[in-house]
Amino acid sequence: QVQLVESGGGLVQAGGSLRLSCAVSGRAFRIILIGWYRQVPEKQRDLVAGVHSDGSTSYADSVKGRFTISRDNAKNTVYLEMNRLNPEDTAVYYCNAKGYIGTLFYDQWGQGTQVTVSS
Repeated sequence: QVQLVESGGGLVQAGGSLRLSCAVSGRAFRIILIGWYRQVPEKQRDLVAGVHSDGSTSYADSVKGRFTISRDNAKNTVYLEMNRLNPEDTAVYYCNAKGYIGTLFYDQWGQGTQVTVSS
């Protein structure tokens, strides 16, 4: 099975920084895309940033230049460095990994971590 465990959320003032971590466990899990999404109440869950198996990255326009996604393959962990945070970044952040164990496809979510930015 595949499990994602997130950490690093919290309360920060506008202009501050946070780093989220997502540790992936799962024997022989071959990740093709891993990323971070965020969700506010009554809204859909939106992609914030993702990193593909080839190392290429993608970002939502609203976070470009402020957020950086990175992946440590040795630790099976993906990070989201968030800088110059503003109140509009307040949301529950979810880690998501898509990949295969053998021929079985997994689309796995973490439990979410709250990020609150005060003005």
